[in-house]
Amino acid sequence: MFRSLTSLLRRRFDAAQLTLEFDAPRAPRDARELLDRLRALGLTRISNCELTRNRNVMVSFRGPELRVHEGYLAAPSDVHRAIVTFIQGRTGGERAHARRRIVSYTVHSAASDGPARRERTRAEDEPFAAKLTEWHARYNAEYFGASLKPVPVRVSRRMKSRLGHYTAATKDNSAEIAISWRHLRRHGWTEVLHTLLHEMVHQWQDESGLTIDHGARFRAKAREVGIEAAAKRAVRH
Repeated sequence: MFRSLTSLLRRRFDAAQLTLEFDAPRAPRDARELLDRLRALGLTRISNCELTRNRNVMVSFRGPELRVHEGYLAAPSDVHRAIVTFIQGRTGGERAHARRRIVSYTVHSAASDGPARRERTRAEDEPFAAKLTEWHARYNAEYFGASLKPVPVRVSRRMKSRLGHYTAATKDNSAEIAISWRHLRRHGWTEVLHTLLHEMVHQWQDESGLTIDHGARFRAKAREVGIEAAAKRAVRH
């Protein structure tokens, strides 16, 4: 009797497994299908979805527009649910938890078969990077109550059109701030420090569980720390 019951339970368990695997939703194939999937999971604020290959910002949104790295097409349902929570979670804690689940998923795309490799600061630029790191600590204490995490500040020779960039942490890489070497050469130290503080506001957004954007929360914090509250600015030469 025991063996028969065990066999019966095992057959039922195996059948349940087969049913679950058979009923598992097919991975979305494009942006439209991904948006449909997210809507089925409760998403209501977004009307348009765009797939990207930008590994600096894996999921971002502004108003009704959502941008998602193409690698999340194949993500499991709990990651898709986390994207929904990240967009419309009610508390910072909910959104921070969702963000951690999102970045813990390793994405793959046609553009990359492994973790993104970051540019390294050249040896001759290391003194500038060290000085920027010192200013990061100073600004952290002065404007953020020393609440921000220490992050490496890198000098980028590749960055042409942008003055600086904050990159959130992923499963493979820690968070960092990059400052354009061209910006440093053309515009001088005062403007570079302005850019550093701008990127630190993005770091504050990230560590507060907020969306990394140039919306109302960014503008309010930018004014609070005394920098221009805009995505782009005219830099003095």
